[in-house]
Amino acid sequence: MPSSPTVNPKDLAQRAESLIRHANNRYLTTVRIAFRAKQRRFDDFDGLLDDSMIKPVHRAIIELSDEQDQPDLLPG
Repeated sequence: MPSSPTVNPKDLAQRAESLIRHANNRYLTTVRIAFRAKQRRFDDFDGLLDDSMIKPVHRAIIELSDEQDQPDLLPG
């Protein structure tokens, strides 16, 4: 039986708190998280993502916090 990927709830809460704390506009940050989660949800339906066991909102928070913490990893 394959193990499903899990997200540490404490780490997820810290990442979300960091996103909100560093945001100039909390509302726009919340909208960005929701928009990214919606995109990931549709990617899951299309079969484009392998780790579909992680909820789209959790994945969006992780991705956005990684982008915030490590901007040098972004392409372009």
